[in-house]
This record gives sequence, structure tokens and C-alpha cells, in this order.
Amino acid sequence: MKKIIRLILSGMVFIGAVLMLTGCDQFLLFNPKGPVGSTERSLIIISFVLMLIVVIPVFIMAFWFSLKYRASNTSSNYAPKWDYSAAIDWFIWLVPVAIVTVLAYLAWSSTFSLDPYKPIQSENKSIRIDVVSLDWNWLFIYPDENIAVVNELNFPAGVPVSFRLTSASVMTSFFIPQLGSQMYAMAGMQTRLHLLADETGTYTGQNQEFSGDGYADMHFKVTVTSSGQFEEWVKKVKQSQDELNLARYKQISKPTKGGLKINFASVMPGLFDHIVSTYMGWMGNMHRNHMNMEKSEM
Repeated sequence: MKKIIRLILSGMVFIGAVLMLTGCDQFLLFNPKGPVGSTERSLIIISFVLMLIVVIPVFIMAFWFSLKYRASNTSSNYAPKWDYSAAIDWFIWLVPVAIVTVLAYLAWSSTFSLDPYKPIQSENKSIRIDVVSLDWNWLFIYPDENIAVVNELNFPAGVPVSFRLTSASVMTSFFIPQLGSQMYAMAGMQTRLHLLADETGTYTGQNQEFSGDGYADMHFKVTVTSSGQFEEWVKKVKQSQDELNLARYKQISKPTKGGLKINFASVMPGLFDHIVSTYMGWMGNMHRNHMNMEKSEM
């Protein structure tokens, strides 16, 4: 019997190892490239192992009981009057309670430590990026650099990134799996997200929320470079002949499939706030009147 149990355990461990270790590049959540992603991976693994404490004994007992108490096994002890065991009773109550307690603590503590609105502490000054979800593209505005790009995100390694997110249409979900923490982008609302990449590389960004016909192709390229390479990239974008004003924004915000690739050398001041306020009723009207007054004065 012990041999059978050992074989079952060995098989389960082998299958788990194969699933976890083969094709790590495909399991992006288990190949993090930033502190947030690494913490979330540890949280997933710890939670998974704790739950296996309950799952594995269930599988073992299912096989063991089937073999031990089968009709053809006449050598097993028959105890029809046995109906209670204090040890078993304590075990089946205390173990789940202990697991749930640990999981509850992990969930409570990680809720604060992984708060997406909480800035990441670093010696380097954070980069601000405004994210606008379009149908079905992503617009990234760099307010400090006064540039914007579509479907391409670029920032240096080791530097915290502070995102402001909104949507110009339906609700979407902004997610870079290897950096962690997805965040919803909603029309008329502004959400926040703070991330950091530990090393340079090219990563995949995606929309995790069903948002219409072009949802399946709503991906964007994330390029993490050195600080020097990032500055060179900014200079390259500034060489573009295209400017992101209100009229140009209306053009790119029209539903488009296949992924746009556009660089803007300059951005109209207050464009992100204007996009947010468009869906905010009287606040949107007030902001539009203010924008019109500024135009008339120019």
C-alpha cells in the first residue's frame, strides 16, 4: 500500500513540475521582470501550495479507500461499529481553518503592499505616462516629454512608471503580464497604476477585457531600454511631422482594427483631461467651454 501511495505522489509531483517548468516563456505570469510581478508570482505559488495541502490527501484517500475497501480484498479489517475518531475530527477542522487563516492574511497584506495606486519607492524619478484606450488601439501620452505614440510603450529599466488611465470608449483592461497588476480603463474616470521593470527587454501588453470586434488584436509592444536609449527614442519620436491636436485625436479614435503605429512630436496641452471630462456631464461641458475660450484667445 505504501508503494502505491509513493507512486501516486511521485506522479503528481512530476506532472506539477512539468507544468511549472516547461515553457516558462509561455507562462508569462511565472516569468516576471519587475518587483510587482515577482511578488504576485510568489503569492500565486504560495496560495497554490497551501491549497494542495487539502487537494493531495483527497486524491490519495480516493485511491487508497478504493483499493483497501474493495469487495475482493478479504484481508482488510472489517469494523462496522466504528464511527468516530477524535484525531480525524480535529484534523479535518484545524487544517482547513489554518489554511484559510494563512490565505486570509496573505490576501489582506498583499492588498496593501500591491496597491496599484501606491508609488514604487526608488532613487530614480518616476516617468509619467497617460494611457487612453481607443477602439481598438492604445494611445500613450508622455506629458513631460510632450510626445505621444500609438500601440508602442517605451520606458527605461529601473525607473518607476506612473500611469494615468482612461478610456475613450468602452471599459478595457490594461495589462503587462510580466510586470504585473492589470488595471481597468473606463470612460469618464481616471485610474492609476505604478510599475517598474528590473531589466531591459521587449514585453507584451494587452487588453484583458472583451471590448468589441477588434479585442483579439488589441495588443501593444512594451520596450524597456536603458536611460540613454530611452532619451534617443524620445528624440526619434520628436522628429515626426505629426502633431496630436484635437482634430487628429478624433481621427485616430475612430474604430480601427489591425493596430496603428503612429508617433506624435507634440501633444495638445490638457488632452488627457479633456478626454476624461468628455464623459463627465456638466464637468465635461465646463472643460469644453474652457478649451474653446483658450482657442478663441489664441
